[in-house]
Amino acid sequence: MAVLLSACATSRTGRSGAVTPDELLAGTALGSTDSPAAPVAPAEVLALSPEMRAFIDAHVDRAGGGSLKLHQLATAIIDEDTFGVTYDDRTRTAAEAFRARRGNCLSFSTMFVAMAREVGLDVQYQEVEIPPDWTLDNDTYVLNQHVNVYVKLEPAAPKVVDFNIADFKSSYEMERIPDARALAHYYNNVGVERMLAGDTASALSHFRRALAENDLAFSPAWVNLGTLYQRNGRTAEAEAAYLRALEADGSDLVAMSSLARLYDRLGDREQAAVYRKKVVHHRNLNPYYRYELARRAYLAHDYRAAISHLKYAVRKRPKEDQFCFLLGLSHFELGDEEEARRWFDRAEELAATDALKRRYSSKADTVLRRPESSPR
Repeated sequence: MAVLLSACATSRTGRSGAVTPDELLAGTALGSTDSPAAPVAPAEVLALSPEMRAFIDAHVDRAGGGSLKLHQLATAIIDEDTFGVTYDDRTRTAAEAFRARRGNCLSFSTMFVAMAREVGLDVQYQEVEIPPDWTLDNDTYVLNQHVNVYVKLEPAAPKVVDFNIADFKSSYEMERIPDARALAHYYNNVGVERMLAGDTASALSHFRRALAENDLAFSPAWVNLGTLYQRNGRTAEAEAAYLRALEADGSDLVAMSSLARLYDRLGDREQAAVYRKKVVHHRNLNPYYRYELARRAYLAHDYRAAISHLKYAVRKRPKEDQFCFLLGLSHFELGDEEEARRWFDRAEELAATDALKRRYSSKADTVLRRPESSPR
Protein backbone atom coordinates (compact mmCIF):
# COMPACT_ATOMS: atom_id res chain seq x y z
CA MET A 1 0.00 0.00 0.00
CA ALA A 2 1.26 3.48 -0.66
CA VAL A 3 0.46 7.08 0.14
CA LEU A 4 2.44 10.00 -1.20
CA LEU A 5 3.97 13.20 0.06
CA SER A 6 4.80 15.43 -2.86
CA ALA A 7 8.18 17.11 -2.85
CA CYS A 8 7.74 18.95 -6.14
CA ALA A 9 7.26 22.67 -6.68
CA THR A 10 3.97 24.23 -7.72
CA SER A 11 3.38 27.36 -9.76
CA ARG A 12 -0.25 28.22 -9.09
CA THR A 13 -1.39 29.74 -5.81
CA GLY A 14 -4.87 29.78 -4.34
CA ARG A 15 -7.06 28.66 -1.47
CA SER A 16 -9.65 25.92 -1.39
CA GLY A 17 -12.73 27.65 0.00
CA ALA A 18 -14.93 27.08 -3.05
CA VAL A 19 -13.59 23.69 -4.12
CA THR A 20 -16.14 20.97 -3.40
CA PRO A 21 -15.53 17.20 -3.12
CA ASP A 22 -17.56 16.66 -6.28
CA GLU A 23 -15.30 19.08 -8.16
CA LEU A 24 -12.21 17.31 -6.84
CA LEU A 25 -13.51 13.95 -8.01
CA ALA A 26 -14.62 15.34 -11.38
CA GLY A 27 -11.06 16.47 -12.09
CA THR A 28 -12.09 19.30 -14.42
CA ALA A 29 -9.30 21.51 -13.05
CA LEU A 30 -6.73 18.98 -14.23
CA GLY A 31 -7.62 19.86 -17.80
CA SER A 32 -7.46 16.28 -19.01
CA THR A 33 -9.55 15.49 -22.04
CA ASP A 34 -8.32 11.93 -22.32
CA SER A 35 -10.71 9.08 -21.62
CA PRO A 36 -8.60 6.47 -19.82
CA ALA A 37 -9.57 2.85 -19.73
CA ALA A 38 -11.83 2.28 -16.74
CA PRO A 39 -10.25 0.56 -13.72
CA VAL A 40 -10.85 -3.17 -13.60
CA ALA A 41 -14.14 -4.12 -11.95
CA PRO A 42 -13.99 -5.00 -8.23
CA ALA A 43 -15.00 -8.61 -8.96
CA GLU A 44 -12.10 -8.92 -11.39
CA VAL A 45 -9.52 -8.01 -8.73
CA LEU A 46 -10.24 -11.26 -6.86
CA ALA A 47 -11.24 -13.40 -9.84
CA LEU A 48 -9.49 -16.74 -10.39
CA SER A 49 -8.08 -17.75 -13.74
CA PRO A 50 -8.36 -21.31 -15.09
CA GLU A 51 -4.64 -21.73 -14.39
CA MET A 52 -5.18 -20.85 -10.74
CA ARG A 53 -7.92 -23.46 -10.39
CA ALA A 54 -5.70 -26.06 -12.04
CA PHE A 55 -2.89 -25.19 -9.62
CA ILE A 56 -5.24 -25.63 -6.68
CA ASP A 57 -6.46 -28.98 -7.97
CA ALA A 58 -2.87 -30.18 -8.33
CA HIS A 59 -1.68 -29.14 -4.87
CA VAL A 60 -4.63 -28.89 -2.47
CA ASP A 61 -6.93 -31.60 -1.16
CA ARG A 62 -10.27 -29.81 -1.36
CA ALA A 63 -11.83 -32.48 0.90
CA GLY A 64 -9.22 -31.99 3.62
CA GLY A 65 -9.57 -30.04 6.84
CA GLY A 66 -8.88 -26.34 7.11
CA SER A 67 -5.40 -26.69 8.58
CA LEU A 68 -4.37 -29.17 5.91
CA LYS A 69 -5.68 -27.03 3.05
CA LEU A 70 -3.96 -23.95 4.45
CA HIS A 71 -0.66 -25.79 4.77
CA GLN A 72 -0.88 -27.28 1.29
CA LEU A 73 -1.82 -24.02 -0.40
CA ALA A 74 0.75 -21.85 1.39
CA THR A 75 3.51 -24.41 0.87
CA ALA A 76 2.74 -24.79 -2.84
CA ILE A 77 2.81 -21.02 -3.37
CA ILE A 78 6.04 -20.42 -1.45
CA ASP A 79 7.91 -23.46 -2.84
CA GLU A 80 10.10 -22.35 -5.75
CA ASP A 81 9.71 -25.76 -7.37
CA THR A 82 5.93 -25.40 -7.63
CA PHE A 83 5.39 -21.65 -7.76
CA GLY A 84 7.68 -19.21 -5.91
CA VAL A 85 7.14 -15.51 -5.42
CA THR A 86 9.26 -12.52 -6.41
CA TYR A 87 8.65 -9.09 -4.96
CA ASP A 88 8.39 -5.91 -6.95
CA ASP A 89 6.52 -2.62 -6.48
CA ARG A 90 3.65 -3.36 -8.86
CA THR A 91 0.07 -3.82 -7.65
CA ARG A 92 -1.67 -6.63 -9.51
CA THR A 93 -5.00 -8.44 -9.46
CA ALA A 94 -5.06 -12.01 -8.13
CA ALA A 95 -4.83 -13.49 -11.63
CA GLU A 96 -2.09 -11.06 -12.73
CA ALA A 97 0.01 -11.85 -9.65
CA PHE A 98 -0.40 -15.59 -10.28
CA ARG A 99 0.56 -15.27 -13.93
CA ALA A 100 3.59 -13.04 -13.28
CA ARG A 101 4.68 -14.70 -10.02
CA ARG A 102 5.52 -11.13 -9.04
CA GLY A 103 3.94 -8.34 -7.05
CA ASN A 104 3.89 -6.41 -3.79
CA CYS A 105 2.37 -7.55 -0.48
CA LEU A 106 -1.13 -6.48 -1.54
CA SER A 107 -0.84 -8.39 -4.83
CA PHE A 108 0.17 -11.65 -3.19
CA SER A 109 -2.35 -11.23 -0.37
CA THR A 110 -5.09 -10.72 -2.95
CA MET A 111 -3.95 -13.80 -4.84
CA PHE A 112 -3.91 -15.86 -1.64
CA VAL A 113 -7.33 -14.60 -0.49
CA ALA A 114 -8.86 -15.58 -3.84
CA MET A 115 -7.30 -19.04 -3.85
CA ALA A 116 -7.99 -19.72 -0.18
CA ARG A 117 -11.65 -18.87 -0.58
CA GLU A 118 -11.81 -21.19 -3.58
CA VAL A 119 -10.94 -24.14 -1.29
CA GLY A 120 -13.37 -23.04 1.41
CA LEU A 121 -11.04 -21.29 3.84
CA ASP A 122 -12.39 -18.36 5.87
CA VAL A 123 -9.93 -15.55 5.19
CA GLN A 124 -9.81 -11.77 5.54
CA TYR A 125 -7.35 -9.05 4.69
CA GLN A 126 -5.46 -7.38 7.54
CA GLU A 127 -3.79 -3.99 7.72
CA VAL A 128 -0.50 -4.22 9.60
CA GLU A 129 0.99 -1.34 11.55
CA ILE A 130 4.67 -1.55 10.63
CA PRO A 131 7.42 0.97 11.43
CA PRO A 132 7.23 3.93 9.01
CA ASP A 133 9.06 3.04 5.78
CA TRP A 134 9.67 5.83 3.26
CA THR A 135 11.24 5.60 -0.17
CA LEU A 136 11.91 8.37 -2.68
CA ASP A 137 10.58 8.05 -6.23
CA ASN A 138 11.89 10.95 -8.34
CA ASP A 139 10.38 14.03 -6.66
CA THR A 140 7.89 12.18 -4.49
CA TYR A 141 8.22 10.48 -1.11
CA VAL A 142 6.34 7.18 -0.93
CA LEU A 143 5.16 5.83 2.44
CA ASN A 144 5.15 2.05 2.21
CA GLN A 145 2.57 0.24 4.29
CA HIS A 146 1.67 -3.42 4.69
CA VAL A 147 -1.21 -5.88 4.41
CA ASN A 148 -1.43 -9.61 5.06
CA VAL A 149 -4.08 -12.35 5.44
CA TYR A 150 -5.96 -13.60 8.50
CA VAL A 151 -7.13 -17.22 8.34
CA LYS A 152 -9.87 -18.39 10.70
CA LEU A 153 -9.48 -22.06 11.58
CA GLU A 154 -11.88 -23.79 13.94
CA PRO A 155 -11.34 -25.44 16.31
CA ALA A 156 -7.66 -24.63 15.68
CA ALA A 157 -6.20 -21.22 16.45
CA PRO A 158 -6.30 -18.64 13.64
CA LYS A 159 -3.22 -18.17 11.47
CA VAL A 160 -1.61 -15.26 9.65
CA VAL A 161 -0.23 -15.62 6.13
CA ASP A 162 2.34 -12.96 5.34
CA PHE A 163 4.33 -13.01 2.13
CA ASN A 164 6.97 -10.70 3.57
CA ILE A 165 7.65 -13.08 6.43
CA ALA A 166 11.30 -12.06 6.76
CA ASP A 167 10.21 -8.65 8.08
CA PHE A 168 6.98 -9.72 9.75
CA LYS A 169 6.68 -9.66 13.53
CA SER A 170 3.74 -11.02 15.49
CA SER A 171 4.02 -8.02 17.81
CA TYR A 172 2.83 -5.67 15.06
CA GLU A 173 -0.69 -4.38 15.51
CA MET A 174 -3.05 -5.92 12.94
CA GLU A 175 -6.63 -5.07 12.09
CA ARG A 176 -8.93 -7.14 9.92
CA ILE A 177 -10.57 -5.14 7.16
CA PRO A 178 -13.48 -5.81 4.77
CA ASP A 179 -12.90 -6.48 1.10
CA ALA A 180 -14.11 -2.98 0.25
CA ARG A 181 -11.21 -1.49 2.19
CA ALA A 182 -8.74 -3.85 0.52
CA LEU A 183 -10.15 -2.88 -2.87
CA ALA A 184 -9.73 0.78 -1.96
CA HIS A 185 -6.05 0.03 -1.30
CA TYR A 186 -5.80 -1.75 -4.65
CA TYR A 187 -7.23 1.15 -6.65
CA ASN A 188 -5.26 3.68 -4.62
CA ASN A 189 -2.00 1.81 -5.28
CA VAL A 190 -2.64 1.58 -9.01
CA GLY A 191 -3.53 5.28 -8.98
CA VAL A 192 -0.15 6.05 -7.42
CA GLU A 193 1.62 3.95 -10.04
CA ARG A 194 -0.21 5.73 -12.85
CA MET A 195 0.51 9.15 -11.33
CA LEU A 196 4.23 8.40 -11.04
CA ALA A 197 4.15 7.31 -14.68
CA GLY A 198 2.67 10.69 -15.64
CA ASP A 199 -0.78 9.36 -16.58
CA THR A 200 -2.95 11.95 -14.85
CA ALA A 201 -6.28 10.81 -16.30
CA SER A 202 -5.81 7.18 -15.27
CA ALA A 203 -4.54 8.17 -11.81
CA LEU A 204 -7.64 10.31 -11.26
CA SER A 205 -9.89 7.47 -12.36
CA HIS A 206 -8.28 5.04 -9.91
CA PHE A 207 -8.34 7.45 -6.95
CA ARG A 208 -12.03 8.08 -7.68
CA ARG A 209 -12.66 4.32 -7.65
CA ALA A 210 -10.73 3.90 -4.39
CA LEU A 211 -12.91 6.49 -2.71
CA ALA A 212 -16.08 4.96 -4.11
CA GLU A 213 -15.12 1.60 -2.59
CA ASN A 214 -14.79 3.15 0.87
CA ASP A 215 -17.69 5.64 0.84
CA LEU A 216 -15.35 8.62 0.41
CA ALA A 217 -13.80 7.92 3.84
CA PHE A 218 -10.46 6.58 2.63
CA SER A 219 -7.92 9.24 3.57
CA PRO A 220 -4.93 7.85 1.58
CA ALA A 221 -6.82 8.32 -1.69
CA TRP A 222 -7.69 11.93 -0.78
CA VAL A 223 -4.02 12.57 0.05
CA ASN A 224 -2.89 11.10 -3.25
CA LEU A 225 -5.57 13.00 -5.13
CA GLY A 226 -4.20 16.15 -3.49
CA THR A 227 -0.70 15.23 -4.62
CA LEU A 228 -2.01 14.69 -8.15
CA TYR A 229 -3.47 18.21 -8.16
CA GLN A 230 -0.31 19.66 -6.64
CA ARG A 231 1.89 17.99 -9.26
CA ASN A 232 -0.31 19.69 -11.86
CA GLY A 233 0.04 23.13 -10.26
CA ARG A 234 -3.49 23.23 -8.79
CA THR A 235 -2.78 24.43 -5.26
CA ALA A 236 -6.34 25.24 -4.20
CA GLU A 237 -7.58 21.81 -5.22
CA ALA A 238 -4.60 20.13 -3.53
CA GLU A 239 -5.38 21.97 -0.30
CA ALA A 240 -9.04 20.94 -0.47
CA ALA A 241 -8.13 17.30 -1.01
CA TYR A 242 -5.66 17.25 1.89
CA LEU A 243 -8.28 18.80 4.15
CA ARG A 244 -10.79 16.15 3.05
CA ALA A 245 -8.22 13.50 4.01
CA LEU A 246 -8.09 14.93 7.53
CA GLU A 247 -11.87 14.95 7.71
CA ALA A 248 -11.76 11.23 6.93
CA ASP A 249 -8.87 10.52 9.33
CA GLY A 250 -7.81 13.25 11.74
CA SER A 251 -4.51 11.48 12.47
CA ASP A 252 -3.31 11.16 8.86
CA LEU A 253 0.30 12.33 9.15
CA VAL A 254 0.85 12.48 5.40
CA ALA A 255 -2.09 14.85 4.97
CA MET A 256 -0.76 17.07 7.77
CA SER A 257 2.77 17.07 6.33
CA SER A 258 1.42 17.84 2.86
CA LEU A 259 -0.57 20.79 4.18
CA ALA A 260 2.44 22.14 6.09
CA ARG A 261 4.54 22.02 2.91
CA LEU A 262 1.77 23.53 0.84
CA TYR A 263 1.27 26.48 3.22
CA ASP A 264 5.02 27.06 3.30
CA ARG A 265 5.02 27.42 -0.48
CA LEU A 266 2.06 29.77 -0.29
CA GLY A 267 3.90 31.91 2.27
CA ASP A 268 1.33 31.19 5.00
CA ARG A 269 3.83 30.59 7.81
CA GLU A 270 1.16 30.60 10.49
CA GLN A 271 -0.86 27.77 8.96
CA ALA A 272 2.30 25.87 8.08
CA ALA A 273 3.37 26.05 11.73
CA VAL A 274 -0.04 24.79 12.86
CA TYR A 275 0.24 21.66 10.77
CA ARG A 276 3.90 21.08 11.59
CA LYS A 277 2.90 21.16 15.26
CA LYS A 278 0.15 18.61 14.56
CA VAL A 279 2.68 16.39 12.77
CA VAL A 280 5.06 16.48 15.73
CA HIS A 281 2.26 15.70 18.18
CA HIS A 282 0.89 12.72 16.25
CA ARG A 283 4.33 11.45 15.29
CA ASN A 284 5.36 11.41 18.95
CA LEU A 285 2.45 9.08 19.63
CA ASN A 286 4.00 6.48 17.32
CA PRO A 287 6.10 4.00 19.36
CA TYR A 288 8.31 3.18 16.37
CA TYR A 289 9.14 6.85 15.89
CA ARG A 290 9.96 7.12 19.59
CA TYR A 291 12.21 4.08 19.22
CA GLU A 292 14.04 5.84 16.39
CA LEU A 293 14.47 8.92 18.62
CA ALA A 294 15.78 6.62 21.36
CA ARG A 295 18.24 5.03 18.97
CA ARG A 296 19.56 8.44 17.95
CA ALA A 297 19.80 9.53 21.59
CA TYR A 298 21.69 6.35 22.46
CA LEU A 299 24.20 6.93 19.66
CA ALA A 300 24.64 10.49 20.94
CA HIS A 301 25.34 9.07 24.45
CA ASP A 302 22.17 10.69 25.83
CA TYR A 303 21.05 7.55 27.62
CA ARG A 304 18.47 9.19 29.85
CA ALA A 305 16.67 10.61 26.83
CA ALA A 306 16.82 7.18 25.19
CA ILE A 307 15.25 5.58 28.26
CA SER A 308 12.49 8.21 28.33
CA HIS A 309 11.55 7.52 24.71
CA LEU A 310 11.79 3.75 25.18
CA LYS A 311 9.59 3.70 28.26
CA TYR A 312 6.83 5.27 26.19
CA ALA A 313 7.47 2.90 23.28
CA VAL A 314 7.37 -0.17 25.54
CA ARG A 315 4.11 0.96 27.15
CA LYS A 316 2.57 1.15 23.69
CA ARG A 317 4.20 -2.02 22.30
CA PRO A 318 5.20 -4.21 25.27
CA LYS A 319 6.10 -7.17 23.03
CA GLU A 320 8.68 -5.43 20.83
CA ASP A 321 11.96 -7.18 21.61
CA GLN A 322 14.10 -4.50 19.94
CA PHE A 323 12.63 -1.84 22.27
CA CYS A 324 13.50 -3.95 25.31
CA PHE A 325 17.04 -4.68 24.19
CA LEU A 326 17.88 -1.02 23.55
CA LEU A 327 16.37 -0.21 26.93
CA GLY A 328 18.74 -2.75 28.47
CA LEU A 329 21.71 -1.19 26.68
CA SER A 330 20.71 2.29 27.85
CA HIS A 331 20.40 1.21 31.48
CA PHE A 332 23.77 -0.54 31.25
CA GLU A 333 25.43 2.64 30.01
CA LEU A 334 24.09 4.42 33.09
CA GLY A 335 25.62 1.76 35.31
CA ASP A 336 22.40 -0.06 36.28
CA GLU A 337 23.39 -3.63 35.40
CA GLU A 338 20.47 -5.19 37.27
CA GLU A 339 17.92 -3.23 35.24
CA ALA A 340 19.92 -3.87 32.08
CA ARG A 341 19.82 -7.63 32.66
CA ARG A 342 16.06 -7.47 33.29
CA TRP A 343 15.44 -5.83 29.91
CA PHE A 344 17.93 -8.10 28.12
CA ASP A 345 16.07 -11.10 29.50
CA ARG A 346 12.77 -9.60 28.42
CA ALA A 347 14.07 -9.05 24.86
CA GLU A 348 15.29 -12.65 24.72
CA GLU A 349 11.92 -13.90 25.99
CA LEU A 350 10.03 -11.94 23.32
CA ALA A 351 12.32 -12.86 20.41
CA ALA A 352 10.37 -14.63 17.69
CA THR A 353 13.02 -17.20 16.74
CA ASP A 354 15.58 -19.33 18.56
CA ALA A 355 18.33 -17.73 16.48
CA LEU A 356 17.28 -14.26 17.62
CA LYS A 357 17.06 -15.45 21.24
CA ARG A 358 20.63 -16.73 21.03
CA ARG A 359 21.75 -13.47 19.44
CA TYR A 360 20.25 -11.42 22.27
CA SER A 361 21.70 -13.74 24.88
CA SER A 362 25.17 -13.54 23.34
CA LYS A 363 25.05 -9.75 23.03
CA ALA A 364 23.84 -9.36 26.61
CA ASP A 365 26.59 -11.60 27.96
CA THR A 366 29.20 -9.68 25.98
CA VAL A 367 27.93 -6.32 27.21
CA LEU A 368 27.63 -7.31 30.86
CA ARG A 369 31.16 -8.73 30.88
CA ARG A 370 32.56 -5.51 29.45
CA PRO A 371 35.16 -4.01 31.84
CA GLU A 372 34.10 -0.37 31.49
CA SER A 373 30.81 -0.72 33.32
CA SER A 374 30.92 2.53 35.28
CA PRO A 375 28.22 5.20 34.70
CA ARG A 376 28.79 7.72 31.92
